[in-house]
Amino acid sequence: YQTTTTLRSTSLHQQTMSYQTTTMQHHQLPYQSTAESDAYTGKSAETRHLKPNELSTGTTIMAIAFPGVAVLCADSRVSTGSYVANRASDKIAQLHDHIWCCRSGSAADTQALTDYVRHYLAQLAVETGRVPEVKVAAHLMRRLCYENKDNLMAGVIVGGWDPVSRGSV
Repeated sequence: YQTTTTLRSTSLHQQTMSYQTTTMQHHQLPYQSTAESDAYTGKSAETRHLKPNELSTGTTIMAIAFPGVAVLCADSRVSTGSYVANRASDKIAQLHDHIWCCRSGSAADTQALTDYVRHYLAQLAVETGRVPEVKVAAHLMRRLCYENKDNLMAGVIVGGWDPVSRGSV
């Protein structure tokens, strides 16, 4: 049930209102909330903005760098299309002692990427005798993703703490 109100001013002291009423849709109840309407049409708040034939991957990851610390966040739901396959998955993976990454996309692809980067950073730490920097981990992850972009479905955010740049993303 939709009502459109337009306000027209003819003078400073006089105002008139005109109401235009549209017809009620057969599946909508009067005063139906957006949540009720979405429940009827099978849409959720996450998929309401999608265009026809567009699919939401459903993953939410983010990272914020503060002075001396980095905060990485991710949801825990794993979906296959519109079906939730696992409600308690860990989408944040540890790459080194103080370096982590948020994973999005194909679980197999992102797990393989994090395994490669984890192995490389461990080897680098042993060879140099120093803690690897976050930017080294991010650079390696970026190169692996870019050079295999036709074969991977992965999105990652790398962040953490190192003695040189402190908290960084």
